[in-house]
Amino acid sequence: MSLAQAVQGATIQVSNHGQRYSAKVPAGVSDGQKIRLRGKGQPGQNGGEAGDLLITVTVEKHPVFELDGKNVRMTLPVSFSEAALGAKVSVPTVHGDTVTVKIPSGSSSGSTLRVRGRGVKGKGLPGDMLVTLKIVVPKKLSAEAKAAVEAFQEATGDADPRADLVRMAEVS
Repeated sequence: MSLAQAVQGATIQVSNHGQRYSAKVPAGVSDGQKIRLRGKGQPGQNGGEAGDLLITVTVEKHPVFELDGKNVRMTLPVSFSEAALGAKVSVPTVHGDTVTVKIPSGSSSGSTLRVRGRGVKGKGLPGDMLVTLKIVVPKKLSAEAKAAVEAFQEATGDADPRADLVRMAEVS
């Protein structure tokens, strides 16, 4: 099923030994989850009642969104300046609209922001949208941009992003 069907829930048609059945798949179903249709399986031995039919759900991969229970995850590409200075950016949601996300100044790649209530809706409270930042560096810089980055490097030369790496990497 598509990600949209998994997010919204859907009624699907399945067949078992020539019989067709409708199966209601709840909103927020995950890839590999099993749905049980009671009494729609194989007939029991010696005239016993039919067993259950188990359906394994396969959710198609989506290029932007991924389900995580009731939460929806996505990776948001941001520029270095947006991460360093902070920004407000428009982000698509799994529901087809957009929300404005505030990127705090000093954000790093891998930081995750939570957008409450923008995940899977269904029973109980809706899930959240979890937005993981990915800083994208331009492949080519103009001479002016390169000079600006070099000036930034000079101004922040004492900041070492790997200061604790050796200590943290020790295996005891």
